[in-house]
Amino acid sequence: MSTTTGAAPAVILTGDRPTGPLHLGHYVGSLRNRVAYQQHYRQFIMLADAQALTDNMDDTGKVHRNVIEVALDYLAVGIDPALSTLLIQSQIPELAELTFYYLNLVTVARLERNPTVKEEIRLRGFERDIPAGFLTYPASQAADITAFKATLVPVGEDQVPMIEQTNEIVRRFNRLAGREILCEAKALVPEIGRLPGIDGKAKMSKSLGNTINLGASADQIRAAVRQIYTDPLHLRVQDPGHLEGNVAFIYLDAFDPDQAALAQMKAHYVRGGLGDSVVKARLEVCLQELLAPIRARREALAQDRGHVLSLLKEGTLTAREVAARTADEVKAALGLRYF
Repeated sequence: MSTTTGAAPAVILTGDRPTGPLHLGHYVGSLRNRVAYQQHYRQFIMLADAQALTDNMDDTGKVHRNVIEVALDYLAVGIDPALSTLLIQSQIPELAELTFYYLNLVTVARLERNPTVKEEIRLRGFERDIPAGFLTYPASQAADITAFKATLVPVGEDQVPMIEQTNEIVRRFNRLAGREILCEAKALVPEIGRLPGIDGKAKMSKSLGNTINLGASADQIRAAVRQIYTDPLHLRVQDPGHLEGNVAFIYLDAFDPDQAALAQMKAHYVRGGLGDSVVKARLEVCLQELLAPIRARREALAQDRGHVLSLLKEGTLTAREVAARTADEVKAALGLRYF
């Protein structure tokens, strides 16, 4: 996707909660797209540390430690601070200020009906004991998106309701203001969505321990590939195999550069006569080749964490200037300018 020649580039907001190192699921779902997007859009990439606290107040150190770890992953995969603005959410107070105003534009009932919020509450077992900050996340995300006047937000299919709620808040605010101050955003859903965990679970997740991290060593990659879920009915080499739900082939679809040869392998597997060990060997080669240069860059960057922090500071200062302009417009529209 590209922008119209001569027009100002569209603005993207994206980011991650820094609660642990990033993994292949992040790479497929967002990171490699961000590397491509930065050539065509103005891109803000947020380390959402403040939002991560909504369900990590009992371990704030985990969030603090992982800000640098996630930034290292960003840089290692090819995100360029000269092309993308990297920012730390908690260091831009205007985002919290906008959230406070937007909370007056949404009801508790509407927040509770948000399908994404409902599912996250279920997964965490909050029931009615929900941290208020967690429940009001849609208003916080609306603040993040609108502060930078982002018009494109890359998200998984499960996050689309969050963008819809942001646009509801935008429309209500603009009606209140009597003019178009905030921008509506469009969800960018990647072609390859959520990557399953190596155990066959629906989601590769740090909390489930079924990931392959971007900084994984060669031995860790090899061990993880051995554990990858394939076809439980494929008991003998000569038996026909099944592709549906077979994590090894799902990963090969995502990472194998030779899709023609992969198609032949799939056909062989389905008709029988191809062992899982051969499939996993091919997958390991693909992952080792993908992750080796990322790991090397990450290790080199980690030698000077102070430099990484300085890059984050520079990006955050740039982002804050943008967010402050939006906050000023919002306050003016609300009649909150006095001197």
